[in-house]
Amino acid sequence: MAQPKGTVVLAYSGGLDTSCILVWLKEQGYDVIAYLANIGQKEDFEAARKKALALGAKKVYIEDISRDFVEEFIWPAVQANAIYEDRYLLGTALARPCIARKLVEIARREEAQYVAHGATGKGNDQVRFELTCYALCSNIKIIAPWRLPEFYQRFPGRRELMDYAKKHGIPVPVTPQKPWSMDENLMHISYEAGILENPKVIDHSRPAGVGSHRVEGVSCICSLIGNFTAGRPCRPPWPLRFSHHVTNTGDGTTHYSALELFVYLNDIAGKHGVGRIDIVENRFIGMKSRGIYETPAGTILYHAHLDIEACTMDREVRKIKQGLALKFSELVYNGFWHSPECEFVRHCIEHSQEVVAGTVRLSIFKGQVYILGRESPRSLYNEELVSMDVQGDYEPADATGFININALR
Repeated sequence: MAQPKGTVVLAYSGGLDTSCILVWLKEQGYDVIAYLANIGQKEDFEAARKKALALGAKKVYIEDISRDFVEEFIWPAVQANAIYEDRYLLGTALARPCIARKLVEIARREEAQYVAHGATGKGNDQVRFELTCYALCSNIKIIAPWRLPEFYQRFPGRRELMDYAKKHGIPVPVTPQKPWSMDENLMHISYEAGILENPKVIDHSRPAGVGSHRVEGVSCICSLIGNFTAGRPCRPPWPLRFSHHVTNTGDGTTHYSALELFVYLNDIAGKHGVGRIDIVENRFIGMKSRGIYETPAGTILYHAHLDIEACTMDREVRKIKQGLALKFSELVYNGFWHSPECEFVRHCIEHSQEVVAGTVRLSIFKGQVYILGRESPRSLYNEELVSMDVQGDYEPADATGFININALR
């Protein structure tokens, strides 16, 4: 038996990797406290608690941080129109700093010197977890087994992990016949690994059940109305930062709170096949990877917010804000949520949203989001000024000089 090494708080999911890591940490002499974040995934949390205790965890924390996730991480991303490499709405990247923040909080509460995670040495999540931990507690010690030679040489692949799990009686949902991984939170579900690592494998070649957990794709039209104030879905006169409102015009149901609204949009948009992408992206660490993502609610909010912003925001301010959105997306993807530059960009984006208020009407049909109309008390759209039938205060003859000046070069 290894010499006692102290207490470690493990970011635990109950999957193959972290279940094996929990047992392995015990072998190394650590007292393990398991921390499972409820961030909107469909999971039997009580079963996960019992499993962690059965594997030798000294204590188990199951923390519901789903409301914090929506209000403090997803809404700023909606305000920013954050999208990485033109397609990815950052579901995993937004979740990691939220999860890691609670990880540090528990480590402090338990006076643990160490935290640990199951992120691989090739991925982005190791960066996201650890930069957050160091930003919030600079003297914390991090154990990343997948970067330790004594661990990855012992477990060079998932088959070895599964053999270890079988030997130690660790029940895991992954089998050699289905060696892909799925990660779910309120923002999205992602699929990767196994057969999905071949980028030419197309949808109908994948086994049933891969990439179909949330997005179903019924064909009838669903119409929704979403209200925004200061760039956030809203229901006046609630406080600016925590007010939301979406109405289904078909059945008249209305949803208000951030969490309630997001869960509802995931359900209704998922049924209509909204928000599924299959992409190759550039990881921060330097390699390309293939990911399949399902982001129903996030996709609706992205399109709705983009539309009302275009209606209310000054053209030149919006150009600058678009540049900030690109920077914000890159910083979030790369794990720099708590960096000074990311905080600065978030503040700038939030300031730009003071004029973004109004109502967007949209429909969803066969995987697409269609904007049908919008209105805003802060709109810069002047129907009389733009009309082909009314001259208004505009003098058409002035356009001659405008064109000549632009033609000089």
